[in-house]
Amino acid sequence: MKNIVILISGRGSNMEAIFRSLQAESWPARIAAVISNRSDAQGLGFARAHGVPVSTVLNTAYASRDEFDAALAAEIDRHAPDLVVLAGFMRILTPSFVQHYAGRILNIHPSLLPSFPGLHTHRQALEAGVKVHGATVHFVTADLDHGPIVAQAVVPVLPGDTEKSLSERVLTQEHLIYPRAVRWFVEEQLLLENGLVHTRDNIEQHLIHEGCQ
Repeated sequence: MKNIVILISGRGSNMEAIFRSLQAESWPARIAAVISNRSDAQGLGFARAHGVPVSTVLNTAYASRDEFDAALAAEIDRHAPDLVVLAGFMRILTPSFVQHYAGRILNIHPSLLPSFPGLHTHRQALEAGVKVHGATVHFVTADLDHGPIVAQAVVPVLPGDTEKSLSERVLTQEHLIYPRAVRWFVEEQLLLENGLVHTRDNIEQHLIHEGCQ
């Protein structure tokens, strides 16, 4: 039974998707805790309502990123995590924090990395005129929005798309690929070799929205 600790800053919709998939599919894992850097994060209410321990480590209470990350790591480690999942956790983590969880910390980013790292990914995609967009689950490294890619989902960019319409379609796919990637980790399907991620059973590591076919 593996312990998963999820970090959130807001509503935690990917956290909910992971929780529901874990329950429905009976993974050999449990969500040991949900931790936020904001006391008003909506996702904390969902976690509490479903019996998941919650806590907050407020970044505003610390004078530096290093001090905050040290406190956050101490709180995470109380739950003996096998995997740390970033689910809309809006903090840039220090290299020492990332190294502490190397090989066992995942993030999801709303673009087809390495394209459009950082913020405003949907705006970047529309301004660039790309014909497909999507989301990427990756292992976290010290390089922001980089790291070995675990899974990707592809959606079409449609005529007349806005940031809102595009983000909504991408988010729907996030809710599919993030639970899938977490389950692969839990079931020890993931193989990391020379900076690339494969699966033991050669499982497809991408989802393609029907509009792209």
